[in-house]
Amino acid sequence: METLSSSSIISTAIKPYPLLSRTKNTRFSCSMKVASSFSYQKFIQYALDETKLSTSDLIPSSLQEDFSTLKSLDGKTELKMCSFKASKIRLLRSLSIETSEGMQVLDFAVFPEAEFDLPIFCANFFTSANINIVVLDLNPLHDVINETHYKEKYYKNLIPLGVKYSELLPWGGKLTSESLKFFSPIVIWTKFSSSQENHNILFSAFKDYYKAWLNLMDHAIEETDHSQISLNLEAQHRYLTWRAQKDPGFHVLKRLIGETHAKDVVKKFLFSGVKDLGNKTFLDYFPEYESKNGSIIEKRSIIGKSFEKRPWNTRGVFIGDTFG
Repeated sequence: METLSSSSIISTAIKPYPLLSRTKNTRFSCSMKVASSFSYQKFIQYALDETKLSTSDLIPSSLQEDFSTLKSLDGKTELKMCSFKASKIRLLRSLSIETSEGMQVLDFAVFPEAEFDLPIFCANFFTSANINIVVLDLNPLHDVINETHYKEKYYKNLIPLGVKYSELLPWGGKLTSESLKFFSPIVIWTKFSSSQENHNILFSAFKDYYKAWLNLMDHAIEETDHSQISLNLEAQHRYLTWRAQKDPGFHVLKRLIGETHAKDVVKKFLFSGVKDLGNKTFLDYFPEYESKNGSIIEKRSIIGKSFEKRPWNTRGVFIGDTFG
């Protein structure tokens, strides 16, 4: 997510999430009480229900034992986490935050197993009384700017969907060229004022994008070539490494739960796998971020180029090289 804001420091109390029944009629839930007329909990519930319809083996992840509920000292701020896995899904996880002042955050993602080169479903939403900041995408596992094969395989038939919602949810302003490498031609990056109509459009977009991702998953064929599986694994690890280091949501968590707990949530939950899927470091993948003393440069953009307008046309062709 490109921009987020938040409030006071809180302490934590982690409670385990009970294992869910695997019977066919079970309604999967993250058990979050709706605190306002608009809540991201219905987004999470929709995704869990639809995933369960698409795969018969969705079960809670082992992460659920350690990451479930974080609560503030004054009891006014809640962080809720849930996580699942399935045969084609390495990790489906969500983090939601609701405050008594009306601020809400949703960070929802689905990561495929390395045997599948599926895109990564990504929904990062921030809502306050006046503003909503949204990133919704099927993040490409492999290059879609300079290469055509992966883009044709997964996005060719989704371009009309992206065009539809890019008109309803216009481009949100400057996006760094470094971040752009992790987005697809159908990415929704937008900002809008809070209203029932806009929230309805966002929910519709979330549902349509998630159904599109599930359809890709349903038709995905397991890779048996070990060299391609290794490429998929490294690509996902590179993505996780970037997000764990540069995701602005960390600053929200740091304000809410302190630096130590925030690092645990980011590296062990939100981007679980950054320590396990590969051995390369952030600077191995992104050497341009190395400072003179060998540390990582904190600023998000080294190149200094950003995109104020949507850098793909209505045919899904990248036109970012023609403007800055």
